[in-house]
Amino acid sequence: MSLKKNIQFTLNGEAIDVLADPTARFLDVLRNELRYTGTKEGCGIGECGACTIVVDNEAVNSCLLFMGQVEGKDVLTVEGLSEEEIGRTLQTCFIEENAVQCGFCTPGMLMSAYALLKTNPAPSREEIRLAISGNLCRCTGYVPIINAIQKAEQELNSNVDDDQKQEAIS
Repeated sequence: MSLKKNIQFTLNGEAIDVLADPTARFLDVLRNELRYTGTKEGCGIGECGACTIVVDNEAVNSCLLFMGQVEGKDVLTVEGLSEEEIGRTLQTCFIEENAVQCGFCTPGMLMSAYALLKTNPAPSREEIRLAISGNLCRCTGYVPIINAIQKAEQELNSNVDDDQKQEAIS
């Protein structure tokens, strides 16, 4: 018998208070109780990246995250991306660069790319490769995904002057 408790966190900008077992997988509560189904379960052991979400600006496999670990945290899922400029730009660039094929890996790829661009506004192609290295894709061969992330970075930075870039890094 598990003991449930109220767990409070922010999900896509909204304060959440959910009664849950602190040892339940966050992925299960997210999909089954909160009905945020954009986050996918692939392997269930943290190897494929399909379940990637962003917790306090860090890409995290939600299949390896316990509910108790999100207490007081800021969580972003693919459903919340359109509320963020980085997210909207990534989504558009993924479509434009044909980085979406079957779509199963796409939510996790977008979240890993978002976390990268949030913390590193001007990554190199190698840094992009490293950031998505925990996300498996069997359809695209990764080149369209890397191109989409690089295009998003370029578009985001085209409207930012050098002073703003320095502030974003600091």
